[in-house]
Amino acid sequence: MIALPGTAVALDARFARELPELAMPWQAVEPPEPKLLVLNDALAAELGLDPDFLRSDDGVRLLVGTALPEGARPVAQAYAGHQFGAYSPVLGDGRALLLGELVDREGRLRDLHLKGAGPTRFARGGDGLAAIGPMLRELVVSEAMHALGIPTTRSLAVVSTGRFVRRDEWLPGAVLARVASSHLRVGTFQLAASTGDAGVLRRLADHAIARHAPAAAESPEPYLELYRAVIAAQAELVAKWMPVGFVHGVMNTDNMTISGETIDYGPCAFMEAYDPATVFSSIDHRGRYAYGNQPAIAEWNLARLGEALLPLLADDQEQALELAVGALKGFAPQYRAAWLAGMRAKLGLGSDVDDEAAALLVDELLAMLESSRVDLTTFFRGLSGVVRGRADATRDRFVHRAAFDAWAERWLALRPDAEAMDRVNPVYVPRNHLVEEALAAATEGDLAPLERLLDAVRLPFDERAGFERYAEPGPEAEFRAYRTYCGT
Repeated sequence: MIALPGTAVALDARFARELPELAMPWQAVEPPEPKLLVLNDALAAELGLDPDFLRSDDGVRLLVGTALPEGARPVAQAYAGHQFGAYSPVLGDGRALLLGELVDREGRLRDLHLKGAGPTRFARGGDGLAAIGPMLRELVVSEAMHALGIPTTRSLAVVSTGRFVRRDEWLPGAVLARVASSHLRVGTFQLAASTGDAGVLRRLADHAIARHAPAAAESPEPYLELYRAVIAAQAELVAKWMPVGFVHGVMNTDNMTISGETIDYGPCAFMEAYDPATVFSSIDHRGRYAYGNQPAIAEWNLARLGEALLPLLADDQEQALELAVGALKGFAPQYRAAWLAGMRAKLGLGSDVDDEAAALLVDELLAMLESSRVDLTTFFRGLSGVVRGRADATRDRFVHRAAFDAWAERWLALRPDAEAMDRVNPVYVPRNHLVEEALAAATEGDLAPLERLLDAVRLPFDERAGFERYAEPGPEAEFRAYRTYCGT
């Protein structure tokens, strides 16, 4: 590994220093021919990084982890996790590296992390590499999520490696550089708890409090407050996924962050025709992580976090369990309140409409959307047109138009705000067929479709001429058959 003593990039090794038991020192493999494909200039500026430097040879080598500032200590993070409900005692970063932490322009600590940097000791027989397509998928979807106001890890850059990787076929390889508030996961706590060393678990919890719940440090019960903070963050996060139809696809406990950011965009996609049973992941054969199951799975994962934290909650384990269960009971009402607030906003309802009336309207509407398999995004964006007296295009999406008319009459009586609706209902989300089109072209060396798609999803609420195809759903038959893959 080559050091860059002259660069202004400063990478701390806080995680490696404070939690060496969970950090395996490792180095990225040298790509034969690294070439920058996409750089997120806006994010680079937010991080205080010079985009021109990142485009240079030294900058590209930084983005693949082979040339780092003096003092950087890249590590593969260790964690455990429940994968599709089955516990794996040791998982860890099999193809990823935490290069270190940096301070952004607002003084926030951010992780700089790589995917596809080569196999670590956690690779479990995998090649540790990544193909261009899945890395660009994470870039597109994470940028869309950020633009929609949904907490997420961010993609800084995708660099092609000049190496081919074997999946179902040989594909050009790439490394993704991403940024997060941290990469602490529920699975990180599961592994720390499994060691039986309360000191490691306590240091991990203190590290998490310092980064994500500093107010908890002032509490007489800091670890219980940390747990409550994570519960609240995850309730808010999933409540933001659901109104836009986002399906994560693989909500294992190692894919749930302590920060409340969306992480690991593998077999993810946006639902089009509304159906709570929607599954995209090729390996989710029983629908565990279907769209409609996401709130319950989040709560299940948080229960596993509570189990890991029990030794810190009280010396008496029955008391500790009682405290954890009491805290977890807060998830459902917090989720419901956050979700309903989001749905009220989508319907343009003011504060004069009580929650009971709003909830009834929402529940009736979702039942109609499901029975007619109406596209979620175009319906809600078009609904403001009903307020403005242009109802035909929206009502014609329904099989039972009279039922929609009756619902709309009750809704319109509540005086919804059309302009407020347009501020929260996107025109553009990463439509599955357009994502696949862009990734296929990029794999063949043509980045133009990807750049155009990014232009659309980075301004999701602004309807623009020339972007009409980015607002339209794909063919129904394709949507029903659409499957995504984790890319490993």
